[in-house]
Amino acid sequence: MTPDLYEKTDLSAAKFTRIPCGGSNDDDGEGEACPEMAVVGDGVFALRDSKNHGAGTLLFNGAELAALRDGIGGLI
Repeated sequence: MTPDLYEKTDLSAAKFTRIPCGGSNDDDGEGEACPEMAVVGDGVFALRDSKNHGAGTLLFNGAELAALRDGIGGLI
């Protein structure tokens, strides 16, 4: 059985890094929302919206993150 990453992962000390994504400005003059990623455990990765942290954080193991990367064309 696959472990529940959401149950066992503590995000309180996560150091998120913004993933570059285009660089255009929104109507408010600020850059667009880009994903942010952090390594949060042994083989556990967190992904969130750079402008809306309250929207939640997605957690992936290495295989899941690789599948996401392959599916979106290698942006992460």
